[in-house]
Amino acid sequence: LSILSREGLGDGLCGVVNASLCEGAFPDPLKEAVIKPLLKKTSLDPANLANYRPVSNLPFLGKLIERVVARQLQARLEDADHLDPFQSGFRPHHGTETALVALVDDLQRARDKGESCFLVLLDLSAAFDTIDHNILLDCLEGLGAGGTVIRWFRSFLLGCVQKVVVGDECSDPWALTCGVPQGSILSPMLFNIYMKPLGEIIRGFGLGVHQYADDTQLYLSFKSEPVKAVKVLCECLEAVGGWMAANRLRLNPDKTEVLFFGGRGRAGVGDSLLLNGVTVPLKDQVRSLGVILDSQLSMEAQVNSVSRAAVYQLHLVHRLRPYLPADCLTRVVHALVISRGATFEGDPETAINPECGS
Repeated sequence: LSILSREGLGDGLCGVVNASLCEGAFPDPLKEAVIKPLLKKTSLDPANLANYRPVSNLPFLGKLIERVVARQLQARLEDADHLDPFQSGFRPHHGTETALVALVDDLQRARDKGESCFLVLLDLSAAFDTIDHNILLDCLEGLGAGGTVIRWFRSFLLGCVQKVVVGDECSDPWALTCGVPQGSILSPMLFNIYMKPLGEIIRGFGLGVHQYADDTQLYLSFKSEPVKAVKVLCECLEAVGGWMAANRLRLNPDKTEVLFFGGRGRAGVGDSLLLNGVTVPLKDQVRSLGVILDSQLSMEAQVNSVSRAAVYQLHLVHRLRPYLPADCLTRVVHALVISRGATFEGDPETAINPECGS
């Protein structure tokens, strides 16, 4: 706003923002989103529509109003402890590394105590797109929002429209009856509020849980009675599936992964679990938030993966040397190589020769 004020626009924009907040209304002209589908990964098949992410391009003024509301909402959530303590997504001083460090630390502590452990990585399909507006508004009221505040959020959520643009073609606009737009300032925070009960359900079964947005990692440690542990885990997964169905979220059993740590308890575990009627096989390694975890927690596959990526990136940086000064090259190396999974750098235990340190 300070920059816009110098251009003579600040007072007018402040008036629009204040009017929106005071009247509890989000302007209808700012509710139209233009969606330009983006391929999630360049390696995916562009002919498969499921491989695209529906990122919404929203009006600038609407995002400005959202940012003002987001600052107040974030302060309220943090001060009143309204967020799940193990949610690392879309929060200040949190990120994928805080979620991964906490998860790996818990798994290593369980291993050091001689315990076996199940790790389940839940996958949600189009999580932002299926949020029920009425349920979300009930969640906000449960946080103490009322009066003008709840009217503003109701106005923000209801009456939205979107259209899709691909190349020079544009679809007709259509109304949104559920979901929050990807690309919105407020959507990630509203999603965290919506998801908070899930962690409480999982911990109610005695399991640990760490979340990053819609990526949920739940785990169960046990020292004996593997059959009982499997029973508890399946009951928890059934409760999770029931909660998600009741809250209009779509759990995808086909992409949900299970990893088992600890060989001694494997005999009574079997080779798969049942999730929403779908058999989910136990895997030897999984990728959690970009980091490869294996059944021995050796981190060997992760280190090898990062090493290969680093060599490739360094080769590209080498080709830039004639065109960039040294300080710029240093920043590029830090951004593309050194910072990649920095918390998990170092040789795995299996690659360390103890005689080298003697």
